[in-house]
Amino acid sequence: MKRRLALLGATGSIGRSCLEVLRHHPDRFELVALGALGSRPDELLAVVREFRPRFVAVADPAAGERLRADLPAGTELATGGGALVLAAVHPDVDLVVAAVVGAAGLAPVHAALAAGRRVALANKEALVVAGGLLTTLAAASGATLLPIDSEHVALHQALRAGRPEEVARLVLTASGGPFLHRDPATFGDIRREEALRHPTWTMGAKITIDSATLVNKGLELIEAHWLFGFAADSIGVLVHPQSIVHSFVEWRDGSWVAQLSANDMVFPIQYALAWPERWANEFPRLDPAALARLEFLPLDDAKFPAVSLARQALAAGDSAPAAFNAANEVAVAAFLDGRIRFPDILDTIRAVLDAHAPVPLGSLEAALDQDAEARRAAAARIASLPRPR
Repeated sequence: MKRRLALLGATGSIGRSCLEVLRHHPDRFELVALGALGSRPDELLAVVREFRPRFVAVADPAAGERLRADLPAGTELATGGGALVLAAVHPDVDLVVAAVVGAAGLAPVHAALAAGRRVALANKEALVVAGGLLTTLAAASGATLLPIDSEHVALHQALRAGRPEEVARLVLTASGGPFLHRDPATFGDIRREEALRHPTWTMGAKITIDSATLVNKGLELIEAHWLFGFAADSIGVLVHPQSIVHSFVEWRDGSWVAQLSANDMVFPIQYALAWPERWANEFPRLDPAALARLEFLPLDDAKFPAVSLARQALAAGDSAPAAFNAANEVAVAAFLDGRIRFPDILDTIRAVLDAHAPVPLGSLEAALDQDAEARRAAAARIASLPRPR
């Protein structure tokens, strides 16, 4: 029987890779519902015409209305703030791919888990903002939560080699981004175009900046805590510039289990969509014999303090990780707009975290309130900074 899919974030980098997996396995999937924020309406329309979903959700009402007249006959359209939630809980869907970037993806993930759906999660921010809330909800509803991020898919696979109590620690790998070997004294001179040139991955602008600051690794550390149930001090980060080893598990007997593949998101996406099975495919294979070397370096916390700040947020608990994420989203947007310098991103996160008083997150509304409060704090700080010359 085909797996009936809702794809949220269809026109982003993860969404496009997911569509490649669907094209590769047309006999295994039916794309029932499609969702997007609406920033690429022409691209979204092309996907609708190719896959003919029954339901299309567009968060931007104006973008959605521009599509209405061109949709195939019989395709239902929903627009506005709640549209993605409707796609996530569509009655004919049993598998939701959550690939909307940022905290905007939280409500659809919450709704899908409440409905008992199987959720393949690329939106790491959802677990960062409300990890305790979402994992408790999934346990209560019987929903299954699977990662799509390459690092967490690697850990998911490696953890199948033994029992949780046999694990010494998890180790996330980080490429180090484009500034791994750059003098931090020059970080204030970094321009948008430089930060968007990732050395090994092709991704959207926001996550590419997160990779340059290594905030993405801090977000992934928090996500790994909620996905796998390990404390922060049992989750390490190691710099691996080649991005071939996607993460490790170290076992208590001194053994290590790693997962390797070509650095293409089709591999972790297919793993998540096929789990617990493994399906054959014809994607380009990794040839270990062709690798010149695999390099591993310790993380320089002084140069890249983002992971330390994430640990600080996780240790503070409650709403602190939500504040970490919100401050980063606001600061990254400001950097991309040319309103702040590159080092101001981390400085803004640090300032917001230091001023934040964590509160428990017992509901989706509470999580969204704390997200909004931290965004206001980050925006106020950014407004006080001098604009770059």
